Amino acid sequence: MTARMDKRFAALKAEGRPALITYIMGGDPDFETSLGIMKALPDAGADLIELGMPFSDPMADGPAVQMAGQRALKDGQTLAKTLELARRFREGDTETPIVMMGYYNPIYVYGVEKFLDNVIASGIDGLIVVDLPPEMDDELCIPALAKGVNFIRLATPTTDDKRLPAVLKNTSGFVYYVSMNGITGSALPDPSLIGGAVKRIKGHTALPVCVGFGVKTADHAKAIGAAADGVVVGSAIVSQIAGSLTKDGKAGPDTVAAVATLVRGLATGVRAARLVAAE
Repeated sequence: MTARMDKRFAALKAEGRPALITYIMGGDPDFETSLGIMKALPDAGADLIELGMPFSDPMADGPAVQMAGQRALKDGQTLAKTLELARRFREGDTETPIVMMGYYNPIYVYGVEKFLDNVIASGIDGLIVVDLPPEMDDELCIPALAKGVNFIRLATPTTDDKRLPAVLKNTSGFVYYVSMNGITGSALPDPSLIGGAVKRIKGHTALPVCVGFGVKTADHAKAIGAAADGVVVGSAIVSQIAGSLTKDGKAGPDTVAAVATLVRGLATGVRAARLVAAE
């Protein structure tokens, strides 16, 4: 599984462009629609997929992602069903890396060993668990790495050079640079500051550095992609889903197509980023 992610980043580096990493909440607005969206992402231009695990207390998520989680939970989405989403996706796509993203509580309740075994069986390549700091690596990070599952860590503008080595010590796959302090879906930061931050992180690691928070348009993706190995888009996608729903919160006839259209535009921006980087 680590090989699938490493292979994807190596191919993108050879191509001379950053990755487009798209986030969706598992089960939003329902299981089958979520699976349809997930299947549509690679053809629309997504290079990696972040699959959210819905949780009732998502402290780091902004309103759009929180609402997506609530819709999923209301429809009966569970951690087991989110693993099943990945497994179903893998039946038709063996190349696109999948990263599960969420919080530790549902994993702890599920059971770490059982969870990791099912992660592997479902074809998931990596984990982002936002509320597990390096000091808690023994809980999940070390067991995941021992089984060949990438453990991706977040770095922020306040992660200084003294803290970075601890953050990066057991990180694999890529580093997710959260380009601002605050919740997901906030305003886009100054792209000129991101280049310096990415360079600073790269002084501590050979891993790809991918940047997220606030990316909503192709122009955003182009600007961020010029300075990073990957661009992460989440809130804009879940907002697109929300805007396509019927009045009673159900999937509309154009829900999957609406997401694919947005992602195609973002992919255009990411693919243009290599031109900026080369100038």
